[in-house]
Amino acid sequence: MSVSYLTPEGFKKLKEDLDHLRSVERARISAQIAEARDKGDLSENAEYDAAKEAQGLLELKISKMEEVMANARIVDESQLDTSKVLILSKVKLRNPANKMEFTYTLVAEQEADLKAGKISVNSPIGKGLLGRSAGDIAEIHVPNGTMKLEILEISR
Repeated sequence: MSVSYLTPEGFKKLKEDLDHLRSVERARISAQIAEARDKGDLSENAEYDAAKEAQGLLELKISKMEEVMANARIVDESQLDTSKVLILSKVKLRNPANKMEFTYTLVAEQEADLKAGKISVNSPIGKGLLGRSAGDIAEIHVPNGTMKLEILEISR
């Protein structure tokens, strides 16, 4: 697994989500399995099979989250270079085609939230902006073609 760069808030949220899955969701699924087991013959018990499958999916999710946490690096935003676009950079952009301006913050995939203006560094736009400087025009390959975005400002 590759290194995940997270903000302190993102790391805290990941830890809270993992703790919830371990303590609340595991207990809920265990109760479902016990209830289904009490209903009799397990060979023809669809509820039991569904609960066991849900348990397997939950354990997979927990192990993936544990792996992300084990390989996470918390980024100190005060140490970021604002001369070029990096993870956790706040980037003000303009689309030269329609003159629309918008601002995104580049974050790790786990923290991406488009409604909050946070896009993943692994998204097409995020990849196209990384390493660029203010004044650059980035040509970004998106699913419906190529889009040009002018980088107006980079901040923390």
